[in-house]
Amino acid sequence: MDEKRTILLVEDEEGIINVEKAYLEKAGYAVEKAMDGEEALRLFRKVAPDLVVLDLMLPGLSGEEVLAHIKAEKDTPVIIVSAKSEEDDRVENLRNGADDYMVKPFSAREFVERVKAVLRRTPPQNTSDAIETTDGRVRLEPQSMRAFIEGEEIHLTKNEFLIVQTLFSHPNKIYTRDEIIEVTFGMDYEAFDRAIDTHIKNIRQKIEEDPKNPKYIKTVYGVGYRAGGFDEI
Repeated sequence: MDEKRTILLVEDEEGIINVEKAYLEKAGYAVEKAMDGEEALRLFRKVAPDLVVLDLMLPGLSGEEVLAHIKAEKDTPVIIVSAKSEEDDRVENLRNGADDYMVKPFSAREFVERVKAVLRRTPPQNTSDAIETTDGRVRLEPQSMRAFIEGEEIHLTKNEFLIVQTLFSHPNKIYTRDEIIEVTFGMDYEAFDRAIDTHIKNIRQKIEEDPKNPKYIKTVYGVGYRAGGFDEI
């Protein structure tokens, strides 16, 4: 292959995930692995994999929930692997955006060939893709977790960066505080929803020209927050 593609494996059984990782690395792929749903989403946003191989039975967020988040954020292909063999399970997950569905147990050879088949029809993810406001003033580079204002790098804490990334990734969506916590940090993240208000206040001080009249992070009174500075869809 011309360039190494990155695959994110999501599986809570250590023996299985290590075997899958070994076969994929032998086939020439770079592999990241997560053993629960929250870690899967964190790695997905960090490394921008070319493909996700996703088990359904996970601690925390279920595989179905992880699939929904992935497909809401990017068109990254997902192969479901599961012991659930009923036709209804396969059909439902394919309808919800899965690109393939493999029933456990399966052979290593079939596993690698299914991965190759999906990647053949999928262009590489550009992990350097930045998120930029329409006016070009604010730019995020998710791969390196760097933020820029008018080309000058600014310092955002990790949590601040991830919150801005969540909002900017779907600028037409209004997020409640609880949704920001869940999508950005996972359901098990221990924080009061009002802690989000503090983060937003700090972010505005760093990215807004006038923090009292914010352009890039809008308050939707009685609901939560949404991104601004993007063309409406």
